Amino acid sequence: MSDSYIQNLFAERIGGVNYGKSTAIYKFEKIKRAKRAAKAAKPDVELIDMGVGEPDDMAFPEVVEALYAAAKNPANRGYADNGGPDFKKAAAGYMKAVFGVELDPETEILHSIGSKAALSILPNCFINPGDVVIMTVPGYPIFGTHAKYLGGEVYNLQLKPENDFLPNLDEIPADILKRAKVIVVNYPNNPTGANATPEFFEKLVKFAKANNLIVVSDAAYASLTFDTPALSILQVEGAKDVAVELHSLSKSHNMTGWRIGWVCGNPLIVKAYGDVKDNTDSGQFLGIQLAAAKGLENPQITRAIAKKYSRRMDLLVDVLKKSGFSPKKPKAGFFLYMAAPKAAILKDGTRKEFKSGEDFSQWMITEHLISTVPWDDAGPFVRFSVTFEAHGEDAEKAVVAEIERRLGESRFEF
Repeated sequence: MSDSYIQNLFAERIGGVNYGKSTAIYKFEKIKRAKRAAKAAKPDVELIDMGVGEPDDMAFPEVVEALYAAAKNPANRGYADNGGPDFKKAAAGYMKAVFGVELDPETEILHSIGSKAALSILPNCFINPGDVVIMTVPGYPIFGTHAKYLGGEVYNLQLKPENDFLPNLDEIPADILKRAKVIVVNYPNNPTGANATPEFFEKLVKFAKANNLIVVSDAAYASLTFDTPALSILQVEGAKDVAVELHSLSKSHNMTGWRIGWVCGNPLIVKAYGDVKDNTDSGQFLGIQLAAAKGLENPQITRAIAKKYSRRMDLLVDVLKKSGFSPKKPKAGFFLYMAAPKAAILKDGTRKEFKSGEDFSQWMITEHLISTVPWDDAGPFVRFSVTFEAHGEDAEKAVVAEIERRLGESRFEF
């Protein structure tokens, strides 16, 4: 069957006339296919999923009850547009309680339908054809993807273990800085699990001012800290002159499917975001905003979730060390990122070599029904997530013990 005229109408940003014809398979689709095949081949073996960055628990009962009450109220049935005052006030209170940051809820906070939506809207505020966005890799690509849709370019800064997975700002070429408008950072970082330092954020703010850059700080995991205070770029003096920060309840409050978060910081950037957002969506359902406000008014929810992930990290780090890996417990979040092994020696003496993190990740699914996520942007790495499904500490210990048993069937070379 020949192509219809529609095939010739697709925008170049998504492939133009070749849209839909690529045989390349997206990383996460490969993982899904491998999981399906592994479960079909070994139906009696339970899959241990440490790939999905999604909490394994429901939102806390008080949040669910607040949604139920709000959903029954006719006053909440209409369009939310750029949000209700209750959520903005609750977000301001949360920023003060958790980060010690003072924000004006009227001018310096605006809700988002999750961080992903905000990251896709913000490029429209600043990027013209030929403008550059500085991004870190490995990382979450959404801002860069939409910048390229608008004719912008992306300059990637690699995050390396020898620099504690912080970008080396001094490596950015002068010709890139002349054309750059935005630098996007994400700490605590996905996938490395690394956290920034106050000193790095101070340097970044000074760097942005010196080079006329806007800083977009994706802080989706910022409140899920283990043994250190929660860190926000807005704690730095003068940060609001150049920066906005993105927060989300997806990870901090077990609310991934609820799609609620906020953009905060520089009031002019927040206003521009709101103007574009007003022509992009009609706001998140007010019932969800009010339920989210209930969650934000109870920061002990986040502390309880962080305590759970810290406990699971301790268990997993111990088991992986026994198997020859070199994991380092992160300071926040739920991702454990480490170098992938070069080979595995099986019980029968067979040697299986891995040329990339993806090779290892696919083998782990096929051989052991353990799902992880490969990251080969800055070397062969693999990401484990402690969001595996387990309800209660005994169940957590049982899952990790099973991971140890399965990994013990092989000897790894690094």
